Formats: sequence, C-alpha cells, structure tokens
Amino acid sequence: MHKGTISKYPKAKKISIKNRTWPDNEHTSAPIWASVDLRDGNQALAIPMNIDEKLKFFDCLVKTGFKEIEIGFPSANDTEFNFIRKLIEENRIPKDVTIQVLVQAREHLIKKTFESLKGAHSAIIHLYNSTSPLQRKVTFNNKSKEEIKAIAVEGTRLVKTLSEQCDIQNIRFEYSPESFSDTELEYALEVCQAVMDVWKPTQENPIILNLPATVEISTPNIYADQVEWFCTHLNNRDLAIISLHTHNDRGTGVAATELGLLAGADRVEGTLFGNGERTGNLDIITVALNLYSQGIDPELELGDLDSLRTIYEEVTRMQVPERHPYSGDLVFTAFSGSHQDAIKKGMDLRDKKSKDRVLWEVPYLHIDPDDIGRNYEAIIRINSQSGKGGVAYILNHDYGLDLPKAMHPEVGEVTNLFADRESRELSADEIFAQYKETFVNLEAPLKLLSIDRTFNEADDSLILKAQIEKDGQEHFIEGTGNGPISAFVDAIDKEGWKDFSLNDYRQHSIGSGSKTEAAAYVQIVSKQGSHVYGCGIDANIEKAGLKALISAYNRLQKK
Repeated sequence: MHKGTISKYPKAKKISIKNRTWPDNEHTSAPIWASVDLRDGNQALAIPMNIDEKLKFFDCLVKTGFKEIEIGFPSANDTEFNFIRKLIEENRIPKDVTIQVLVQAREHLIKKTFESLKGAHSAIIHLYNSTSPLQRKVTFNNKSKEEIKAIAVEGTRLVKTLSEQCDIQNIRFEYSPESFSDTELEYALEVCQAVMDVWKPTQENPIILNLPATVEISTPNIYADQVEWFCTHLNNRDLAIISLHTHNDRGTGVAATELGLLAGADRVEGTLFGNGERTGNLDIITVALNLYSQGIDPELELGDLDSLRTIYEEVTRMQVPERHPYSGDLVFTAFSGSHQDAIKKGMDLRDKKSKDRVLWEVPYLHIDPDDIGRNYEAIIRINSQSGKGGVAYILNHDYGLDLPKAMHPEVGEVTNLFADRESRELSADEIFAQYKETFVNLEAPLKLLSIDRTFNEADDSLILKAQIEKDGQEHFIEGTGNGPISAFVDAIDKEGWKDFSLNDYRQHSIGSGSKTEAAAYVQIVSKQGSHVYGCGIDANIEKAGLKALISAYNRLQKK
C-alpha cells in the first residue's frame, strides 16, 4: 500500500446544492421494490441457476410480495430466453406482477428481447448504456458525449416502435445511465431528458429513470446529493419514477439507498441478502426491515426469514454470513455477559406486560426476532466470555429453573470454567448437565436414604428422623425444627457435623400436571464465610428442600 497522500485514486466530487432537503427528511412509507435476483444475483453465481431453480426462486419472490421482478437478460443466452418463455407459456406470472427484462441499447438485442416477451400481460423493458467518462473512454473507445447520448436515444426509439407493434398488453419503460454515480450530473440529466423526450411518458404510464451506483465510489451523502440534484433539475419530474440501484463496493450500499430515498427517489432495485457482482447489490431485506424497525410497513412478507434464507441458499449455493443483519445465525445472539444479563432483564420485564401494546424495549435487540420468524432460543449462547445472566437465562428458558439472583455468579463461574476448558461454545444440554453435576441432588459425602416426620402439636414443631449415609457409613439422626430443613440442620448439629449456618431457602414448581416437580435452592455459609448454594429436584417438595440442603453441605465439604 502507498503511504502519505495517495494520489492514485480520484476523489469523489462534491455536489453543490443550496438548501439541500434530504438531511431533514424522514422515511414515511415503503418504496416500490424491484427484485433483480434473477438477473444481477444470478449472473454473479459461480454456477448460475438452472431453469427449475429459477422457477422456484421466482415463485419465492412472488410469495415475498415483489410486484416488479427483473427475470433476466433474454438476449444473452438460451437459458435466459427459455426461462422467460416458460414463465409466460405456463401462465406462472400473477396478474399483479410485472416482469422486467434488461437489454443493452443495441438493435439486435432489443429485437431478441421483444421476441422473448410475446404473450406477456405486462413487462418493463429496462434499457441501459454506460455514460461515465471512464466508460466513454475505455469501453466505447473515446466516443463523444453526443455519440453516447445517441445510443440511448436510438435504443429508446426502437423500444417505443416495437412496443407499439407487439401484443404485450402493458409495456413500461426503464432507462439506466449505467455508472450514473460516476457520470457528470449535467450530462446524466441531459441523456435522461433526451430519452424522456423520445418515450413521451404520461401520468398513467410514467418512465422509470434508474440511477445506478454501478460501482460505489463515494460516501452515501454524496450519492444522496446526486439524487436530490437530479430530482430537482429534471423536467416533468411528475412523469418519472426515480429508481435507485446501489452496489456495495464501499460497504455502504444500504446507507446510500436509505439516503437516496430521503433525497426523493421512489423505487429501489436490489437482491435478497445482497447477492450480486463483487461485493454485491443492495440487500433489500435489510432496507425493508430497517423501515419496519421504525414503524413503517415494508409491504414485503418477511415474517418467515429462515424459510426465505433456506430457499435462497439452495438455489444460489451461497451462504448467508453468520453476522448478516437480521438473517445471520448470530444476529440475535449475545456472548457478552453484560449483554446477556441486560437481554434477560428486558425479556423478563416484557413478559410482565401485554406484548402487543408496548414498545419493544429489549437492550441490544432493536427488533423482536419473533416478528421475522426467528426465536428466542438462539438469543443467549454460552462460552468462556459469557456472564452469569446468560447461564441463568438458558436454565430458566429451556429447563424451567428459576435460580435465585444470588446464585447466578456461582453458577456462571462454574459454567465459564467448563467452557474455558472446552475452548468452545456450550450447548444448552451441556450447560444443564454441568449444572446438575455441580449443584443438583449431590450424594457425597452425605446421602439421604429415608426420612420419617412427626408433628408435635404441643409446640408446633416437627420431629424429623432420617437414615443417612456419611462417608460410606450409615447413620440414624434425629432433629427438631419448625420445618424439615431446620429439623435436619438440628439433627446434623447434634451429630457435631454442622460447620455452617443456613442463609437462604426458596423453591418453585417445574412443569405442570402429573409431571410437576419441585426445585429447591439452599444457600449455606461456612464459619470461614464461604457462601455455597445447592439445588434439590424431586417430585416431593420436602425432599427437594432436603436434597438442596445436602447438596450445599456436600459442596461445602469439597471446598
């Protein structure tokens, strides 16, 4: 890499706009969405989709709610041509869906494109040619601006003529000055205005003027300036639908589109999950769900994002990255302990309210995963970096164990040590197994064999007789208290084994009906000040409490 001032790359040109409006605007509704998955996305695949895969993906796009779908480049090859014919001849295109076809401004390609569309009920003819200085110099061998404009004008004139002669019921026209974002604004406007003059759009059938950031060369604010300048300088703006087509070379395709919409655009072209040449096209799903997170209906069916992703990965052979917004495996996952604790608190607070009538306010999650078909089970994952709150969440959510707050650090430490030894993420089953092994129904050195209890009405006390095993030897012990726990502590004290005080006891039920069990938690404190928890689980609530006490006692003996 070069050092110091880098003169190798040209700087993006600032746009001179007085009183620009887009920074103060806000999104209020969804744009017109146009999927280009079957063209842009398909051409970028190492193994392009076959016709059956294209059909499956087309049906998926229709189900998702796209009303405009660019289905290919029919003049490019037989597969593209035959796919379009199959869609039309088998009547697979719903009446409210318009197919879009791309074609360069070249006579024989335009004629081939119209052949592919015979019998279609509606279509958008998408004509394009490159207009930027670099393309004029390199691709078109130094053609002049007038010569480049003539290509666009003659191509439009031919499309108009063939449109008037064909049997397609409803033909719309789209023009793209390819590399718009790298073209002189005045010249891009001049070309588009010349195209409009030939096409003669109306209020009922406006022209679509698509402004591609074919290669992303500037910050998103400059693209927004370009869009606003274009919109405010275009004659008969009300006869044009301004469309955006951003790529992601700088990683800001989404931002450029969102700012472009604020700048006056009406329509967005893109792909599912951002598939496309190089770093990809705009990810329509991300923009749509960004709008949704701000209370705007995106007018796309994204309530089962996992199913959409499955079909996408099947037909494209691409994988959605784990950190991809909204749809990646890890986007609703927290590894950080402080994040896990905050998420748990947010979920707990939300559970106490009516979920349909309150704002979504869960720290670190800006959208409810349930709204897009994701679930809460993947929100907390545990590794050596996780905190006590995450472990407690898993045990509560998956296994019904509502651990006392004071127990969380102890359980978290044990789990994190285990994860550290394993040097990997732990599954929920592994977390539960580790918890049971460390805290639940421990039987050494002290084990409960049987109990017999009687109630003394004279002083409202309980007499507990227990058969136990300690260090391999059986003992019969007896104690008195106001309940089983205190009576058992008294019995241990009489044997001279009590080196602790009882600090906390609580219990709750697990499950319901005939399968209900009780979980009890007991914390004891040693004479040296060590706080230790134990847990007991049993169908009998009294036995659960005694097992929790014994588990705590056994843990203390091992310290």
